[in-house]
Amino acid sequence: MQTTPVEFYSEGDRIAALWRTPDAPGPFRAIVQGPGWLGLKDAKLYVRYHEALVAAGFAVLVFDYRGFGDSGGDRGVLSPARQLQDLVNAVTYLTTRDDVIADAIGTFGTGGTGGGNAVLLAGADPRVKAAVSQVPVADGTDWLHRMRQEHEWLAFLASLDEDRRLRVATGAGRLVHPREEIMVPTPERRATTIKADVDDRIPSAISLSSAEEILAYRPIDAASRLTTPLLVIGVEGDATTPTDHAEALYAAAKGPKQLIMQRHTTHYAAYDRYWEQTTPRIVDWFDRHVQPSDVEIRTTAAPGQGETEERLEAPQ
Repeated sequence: MQTTPVEFYSEGDRIAALWRTPDAPGPFRAIVQGPGWLGLKDAKLYVRYHEALVAAGFAVLVFDYRGFGDSGGDRGVLSPARQLQDLVNAVTYLTTRDDVIADAIGTFGTGGTGGGNAVLLAGADPRVKAAVSQVPVADGTDWLHRMRQEHEWLAFLASLDEDRRLRVATGAGRLVHPREEIMVPTPERRATTIKADVDDRIPSAISLSSAEEILAYRPIDAASRLTTPLLVIGVEGDATTPTDHAEALYAAAKGPKQLIMQRHTTHYAAYDRYWEQTTPRIVDWFDRHVQPSDVEIRTTAAPGQGETEERLEAPQ
């Protein structure tokens, strides 16, 4: 696998990315990935997925969102809306490359909003042929609420209201730690070392107002309209990204879909325990659905029985 630093621009800000390709010459089918919650492009956690995809002939683009890691943009802003813009712009960047098959692009996302963002991108950008969403968040309000006891939740909402008052009175709001005061880490998160290689490079202070965007975060709405093939991977009894979020995304999707549920494990342990079982299925999902086509055929055998799709390539 070859890894090359590349860059592109998203709404005027420079985006730092890694471009991972097979050793053979392209053009390649391509997968775009935005990191998961507070993740960075060079996290070791992602490498083995990328190696498997590259071994299957795909190229992978993984990047730091604006304001994070090596990318430009405002620091201290955690914005799913901006992240979705970055993902759409990443797809556009791929279409400018001569070594990419422009109509064979998929998206992979893992870890909370990483998984949710894959669903949002597939819903927003018809150029994306398939999506894989691993341990996703489907509803930001429900996600933040379930991290807290009810009295803590009410106090959190009150703090957001007070911060709005502070911003209009002074022009600036509170800064908070995103992992301690927006997301509430589980004991497993505090103990795990699976993201230790990038943990010391995430922002330690972001605007509390960023929480309002998380509250409005709704991949479940995109899933309810989604006809793009979607593979969802969850963890049974997940204390970090609730299991029923993965189940709800799968149930809501309208197109070809598959749900993989990892049992007898936990959110962070599943990455190591089942990666040999899940990774080939991720690769197979993309291999089946991320294909270039000259002719597309859609067939409905009878009303109410759903639609099948076939793609054909014409001889050159």
